[in-house]
Amino acid sequence: MNHPGSSREPEDVALLTGSGASAVLSAALASEGRGLASWEVHSVHHRPGAGVSVGYTALVVSADGRSTTEYLCATTARLSHPHAPGLTRVAPAGGNGPVVHVWCHPADPELPGLVVACTPALLSARLGTRLEAAMVAYRPTRRAVVRTTFSDGATAYVKVLRPSQSPGLAQRHRMLTTVGVPAPEVLREDADGLVVLSAGRGTALSGLLSRGMDEGQAERVFRSLVALLDSLPQTALRLPAHPAWSERARHYAHAAATVLPEEAARARAVAEGVEQVMRTCDIGPVLPVHGDFYEANILMDGERVASLLDVDSLGPGHRVDDLACLLGHVSVLDHLAPSSYPRLGPVLRTWTRLAEQLVDPVALRARCAGVVLSLVAGARREDGGPWRADAEGRLARAEAWLAQSREAQARRAPH
Repeated sequence: MNHPGSSREPEDVALLTGSGASAVLSAALASEGRGLASWEVHSVHHRPGAGVSVGYTALVVSADGRSTTEYLCATTARLSHPHAPGLTRVAPAGGNGPVVHVWCHPADPELPGLVVACTPALLSARLGTRLEAAMVAYRPTRRAVVRTTFSDGATAYVKVLRPSQSPGLAQRHRMLTTVGVPAPEVLREDADGLVVLSAGRGTALSGLLSRGMDEGQAERVFRSLVALLDSLPQTALRLPAHPAWSERARHYAHAAATVLPEEAARARAVAEGVEQVMRTCDIGPVLPVHGDFYEANILMDGERVASLLDVDSLGPGHRVDDLACLLGHVSVLDHLAPSSYPRLGPVLRTWTRLAEQLVDPVALRARCAGVVLSLVAGARREDGGPWRADAEGRLARAEAWLAQSREAQARRAPH
């Protein structure tokens, strides 16, 4: 089911990334007696059906004429704390358009722990030791990750979530480490949504993929990945289930259309095709799944998994979706960075062949198509770098996965 505002999200993206953003930001600052000298889009976060959030680097002029560079955020998402300190509500001009909430980072209305995480003096006081901090990732209203380096050189990661969500993240990490699954340990958990995790061990799986693997090594690495999935604890079945990427294909087709509006029909056709195939194939039994199982979340020690990261979606699901997430992400790496992954093809073919021995090939390829469709919108870059070829390549790869799924389905249909 679509969010009531989802049909207008392309217009919201256009508003918050185009010239109209100036009026929105100026109105928010005017309520504080300040002005907007200049601005540029830094990041765009579009959650299909749940609103659009944009981050800006802005030059702000105070009432006494002094200028400062600030990071402003604006969102059309529904907020659970619409009256949070530092938050300004900007009504649509003439009553036509979305309500936009604006704040100055780090005063995120949904992440009360962010101010502490982004202020080294406050974070040092919280943790009781001197440290340096650097932002790794920030998704307005949703989450942030800050890397901390202590005086002894040790590293840890501070995750900032909505306070209602942080206990679940800590629970998942403890659930894994208790049974010996290699995952970061919870070092601290606070009521304001701040969770401190140990650093993962090992090097990113993407490094192996970049260097390339012969068939034997590719098979051994894949078996190590499957063994890791097999080791996920049965207690995870009691956790809330998260929808698989392919199960929200229509939402991601909508997001793809916001960055490639001229290809909206193609994106919609992929989503409809994924849904059609998924209704007719075997997805296998319910098992513990990681939920976001791809190369950036897997650290390796040689050919063995050394650490499993980002376990927020751990819970009940289907093995086919973890494997589709892995294969789908790997299949677009050569669009993301062609020069970095010149030896990707043979590994992808080997892993796909092995995966098809574990799950239904028709379901696997259809769900790979759904995963890749979810990645199309993420190709858009706001730093001026080229991205359209990457986005178009991802959409074409989603179409290819879907076509292969249909071919596999046709081959086994009774004649």
